[in-house]
Amino acid sequence: MTNWFCSNAATAWLALLVVRADGAAPEVSRVEPPNWWPGHSLNPVRLLLSGTNLTGAQVEPAAGFAARNLRVSDDGNFLFLDLHVPSNAVAGTFPLRILTADGATTAPFSLLNPLPRAGRFGGFSPDDVIYLLMPDRFANGDRFNDDPPASHGLYDRTKPRSYHGGDLAGVRAHLAYLRELGVTALWTTPWYDNVNHFNRLEKYTADNRRGAEGEPSTDYHGYGAVDFYAVEEHFGDLPELRGLVNAAHAAGLKVIQDQVANHTGPYHSWVTNPPTPTWFNGTVANHLNNTWQTWTIAATNPPADKLRSTLDGWFINLLPDLNQDDPETAAYLIQNSLWWIGMTGLDAVRQDTLPYVPRTYWARWTAVLKREYPHLTILGEMFDGNPQLVSFFQGGRVRFDGVDSGVETLFDFPLYYAVRDVFAKGQPMTRLAQTLAADTNYVNPRVLVTFLGLHDTARFMSEPGATTDGLRNAFTFLLTTRGTPMIYYGDEIALRGGGDPDNRRDFPGGWPEDPRNAFEKSGRSGEEEAVHAHVQKLLQLRRQLAPLRRGEFVELAVDAKSYVFARVMSQASVVVAFNHSPEPLTLEVPLAPVPLAAAKSLHDRLGNLGRIGVTDGQVKFTLAAHSAAILTP
Repeated sequence: MTNWFCSNAATAWLALLVVRADGAAPEVSRVEPPNWWPGHSLNPVRLLLSGTNLTGAQVEPAAGFAARNLRVSDDGNFLFLDLHVPSNAVAGTFPLRILTADGATTAPFSLLNPLPRAGRFGGFSPDDVIYLLMPDRFANGDRFNDDPPASHGLYDRTKPRSYHGGDLAGVRAHLAYLRELGVTALWTTPWYDNVNHFNRLEKYTADNRRGAEGEPSTDYHGYGAVDFYAVEEHFGDLPELRGLVNAAHAAGLKVIQDQVANHTGPYHSWVTNPPTPTWFNGTVANHLNNTWQTWTIAATNPPADKLRSTLDGWFINLLPDLNQDDPETAAYLIQNSLWWIGMTGLDAVRQDTLPYVPRTYWARWTAVLKREYPHLTILGEMFDGNPQLVSFFQGGRVRFDGVDSGVETLFDFPLYYAVRDVFAKGQPMTRLAQTLAADTNYVNPRVLVTFLGLHDTARFMSEPGATTDGLRNAFTFLLTTRGTPMIYYGDEIALRGGGDPDNRRDFPGGWPEDPRNAFEKSGRSGEEEAVHAHVQKLLQLRRQLAPLRRGEFVELAVDAKSYVFARVMSQASVVVAFNHSPEPLTLEVPLAPVPLAAAKSLHDRLGNLGRIGVTDGQVKFTLAAHSAAILTP
């Protein structure tokens, strides 16, 4: 045990006999977590009390509770303790009495009734379709939080790196749009409270984060947390968030929280006053820069310096890297994950910057979350195009390092790159087949999250050579191939946008002053409506045809200009065909590998072809240029 802690109760009681020179009574400004639940699988809960004059503190909990393993930081600003919740505890308020030689104070703590399990904590699967949105850029449902007093001056819709006024109320107001489109799960970028002082923002952006357009960059995206237990005031508050989750569930939508365990924002109070000396990897003045060499984690004997900078380096040389090897940091982050899930009733967690955190931490984190919420889905971000490397981070298998991370699914970045190469850049269809051939690397490729783009990539329609025909075919592939598909807000209406922040444009119609409303058919251009209608139809077909969600993936034919595959179940199968050429293409496809050879004819559910006869176990049909067909008996 390090010498900056009071190591046991005897030492702590001895400290009570020492009168402080300033004679100041203890003060507690914050308790994290502020509440817990009776009967929770994590007991005791590790509390972090922040304040002043806590040196030598003892804690008297409410009757029946027990406070153990007290540790106080050298500066007396932080107090850790294990609070044991009695097995017969019920919901209520149970304040903690904090005593030192110079006085006493009370710290609030409560137990809440757990949320009902029915309809919550359910996870997602390939039966679902995820919709990713950024609250600040989707819709403005509450004008009163556009420029809140706590963070005045960060709102300006004319600047792409400022807050634009989108919020949780705006998301809630458009749940019907999501349901009508046909998605079944909602993922928002983080809702943590972020930096809220413009003078700090100026300094924050002066060196590292000022955009090419010369303006300061706010944390409208949510990835610069300064309070892990609060909702960003530009988005709303905790009651509003809970209301959104409840409304989404009532509308049949699951909810995915975007969590960040790798780093804080640069202006979190911990950065200048950490709870422990090893809370972060390094300090503002002395830290490593993350060079993103994620291959070193999957290598058996990597260069030590590159491995260390990958795990311990500060993201973009600015975001303070949390040290999950510090047991107090690890306990704090695990409990924070549990707290958000328990407080809101969400269904899944998307974990940001997955590879930059030790795998031993993920193994512990996933085990604790799954013990309390066994149906919860955990989705990890491993941003790389190499399937051998990406697959290393999927849980379900102990790797050479002796660790099974428990992270059950990942974003399929390798397939994302292949989809862009084919449908936007015109590369041959074999590019897709070659990428899917690498599925043997994964523990379970069926559950990978597939996508055409997201908030960290340029929009599909901003790729050189991209067309709406290409976008429609890309959506056809996305929603018929294996995996759990995800749609980035606005892609369903062919929204443009280059690199960050242009790829995060406001959704047209999300603001009352917008000249048109693309949430409604009447407000969409002809191009936008054509893409929207196509996506909506594909989502209807995916819902109707179980093989598109659950069927085995079976390739039937592939060359540079065409790709035909089937999704096969014991009782039903679907054939999907693509013409990738600028001319009509006649295809002859054998059906022997799928249970459709006995069918008399096939029907194109996209309406591009008429009835197709089956002759001697094969079909012959002609597809128009840059088109696709979804064939069923």
